[in-house]
Amino acid sequence: MAVRLNRKALTHARKLIKAGKVQRDVRDDWSEHAPSTEQENSFIDKHGFGAFADWHLGHDDDKSEGTKGSVSFPFGDFSKIHRCAVISLEGRAAQYGHDDIRDAAKKLLELMDSD
Repeated sequence: MAVRLNRKALTHARKLIKAGKVQRDVRDDWSEHAPSTEQENSFIDKHGFGAFADWHLGHDDDKSEGTKGSVSFPFGDFSKIHRCAVISLEGRAAQYGHDDIRDAAKKLLELMDSD
C-alpha cells in the first residue's frame, strides 16, 4: 500500500484549526461523530471528490483516483476538525508505519491544544 500524506488536506486541517472550527472531543467519540456513508456520498455529490479528499490525511496512489478507497485517515465531519478523529488516526498511522501521517497528526493535536 502506497499511502502518503495528503499535504492539501493537512493545509485544510490547519486552516480549520486557525479558524476555530474544532470539535474538542475525546478519543472514543469518533465512532459516533464520523460521517455516515450517506453523509459522505451527499458531500461528494455537492462538493466533488476533491473536497472530500481534503478531509483525509492519507492518499493511496495505488487505488483508483476519485474513489473512497484512495483516501484514508479522515479528520472531521465536513464542517469541523474533530480532536477525537486526529487522536484515532494518529494511532492507526503509527500502527501501520505511516510515520509522515502520524507526525502530521501529532502536530495538528499540538496546534489544537495550544488554542
